[in-house]
Amino acid sequence: MTLPDSDTPQSLYAAREPIFPRRVYGKFRTLKWWLMAFTLGIYYITPWLRWDRGPNLPDQAVLVDMAGRRFFFFMIEIWPHEFYFVAGLLIMAGLGLFLFTSAAGRVWCGYACPQTVWTDLFILVERWIEGDRNARLRLHRQAWTGEKIRKRGVKWLVWLLIAVATGGAWVFYFTDAPTLAANLMIGQAHFMAYITIAILTATTFFFGGFAREQICIYACPWPRIQAAMMDEDTLTIGYRDWRGEPRGKLHKGAIAEGQGDCIDCMACVNVCPMGIDIRDGQQLACITCGLCIDACNDTMDKIGRPRDLIGYLALTDETAERAGKTPKSVWKHVLRLRTILYTVLWAGVGIALIVALFLRPQIDVSVTPLRNPTFVTLSDGSIRNSYDLRLRNTHGEDRYFHISLTSDEVLRIALEGTDELRVLVPANQTLEQRVHVIAPNGSEAATEDRTQLRLWIEDLLGNERVSKDTIFNGKDD
Repeated sequence: MTLPDSDTPQSLYAAREPIFPRRVYGKFRTLKWWLMAFTLGIYYITPWLRWDRGPNLPDQAVLVDMAGRRFFFFMIEIWPHEFYFVAGLLIMAGLGLFLFTSAAGRVWCGYACPQTVWTDLFILVERWIEGDRNARLRLHRQAWTGEKIRKRGVKWLVWLLIAVATGGAWVFYFTDAPTLAANLMIGQAHFMAYITIAILTATTFFFGGFAREQICIYACPWPRIQAAMMDEDTLTIGYRDWRGEPRGKLHKGAIAEGQGDCIDCMACVNVCPMGIDIRDGQQLACITCGLCIDACNDTMDKIGRPRDLIGYLALTDETAERAGKTPKSVWKHVLRLRTILYTVLWAGVGIALIVALFLRPQIDVSVTPLRNPTFVTLSDGSIRNSYDLRLRNTHGEDRYFHISLTSDEVLRIALEGTDELRVLVPANQTLEQRVHVIAPNGSEAATEDRTQLRLWIEDLLGNERVSKDTIFNGKDD
């Protein structure tokens, strides 16, 4: 044997071997098809749904209105100052991810992650055009013939169309979808729309078509975090080696005496979109998609052996089964202290958001006292404080707001620019109004350092009132 020259630098990089998963049938594959259709349907169709909100408001059911600084979700309207609703939803998403991972491992990665969903779709297209696993392997290894150029060209074209539709669907969430679609077709859309679609098209095309499992292994942080969410009672996919080993080939239609149930057919490896062998134990690359379970169960059915040589099980199940005992039921794994705690936290945040949504006032007001100067002495000796009010009308029509005050001291109010105590706030807009509060000469409020007062804002059409407490600064001698 010739040893390599010690002076020759050795590469530590192993080139990626493309993975060509084989077609498989079974309940987990069917579940993935349904979830893929459901999630993609929501993503592509949602921007086109309409919702009548009346005049002066967009009729797109789900819309992130950057120009109007609002978020519309069917009957719900979120303003910038209500961003805590978005923060709450993000917290719920995080807790939900913790809950599902604690109960059943990386089910998000295996069934609902966008990278998984679009990769599944791209592999489906690849299989339709190039054939199943063996045909794709042969095509990959052969030279660039006319057949290979034609099949690859058609495949990449379909991938590109899917990627363009993906990028286009995303920008439709930020403006009226039919209008933007028409403007995109005639080249009159904003240049940022074209840039966003181009970036999302390129990333979808590359991530779903070429990077695939590399994104999950090297780019996604979740495989490295999930271990903190799992314990010995977490259900995840595993190989029952105490039943399958020692593995060996099937001889004359029967398993040899002393041999385990695993016949080393490699079906579980050939269907894995991550290219791993689940029989080697839990691995960082495993997304627990369940396709290896379908493949192994199909093999077990054919050779007349019990199913679930590969299946969902917890570490405590493994210990029990090795000892010949009955493992815990699924519900005992799912309903335990950790998952119950996550569920309570998740539900608590959700209930708090719902309560806040229904109790939020329709009138939004902020009061800012002017500090330079804190007060002004008028010619008659009275003391005046000034405040800036920001009045937000969240209704679809113009509303008159009446402004008044209450205090233990004698104070009067005046609005800058008008002799009335009401202002007209346009629909779905914010109005800034300067308000003056005056204490008569010689009154306690004029001579005291600080006086509590309350400003009242009333919607004259909706008869709703809100108040804001503030301070009146007097001339403290």
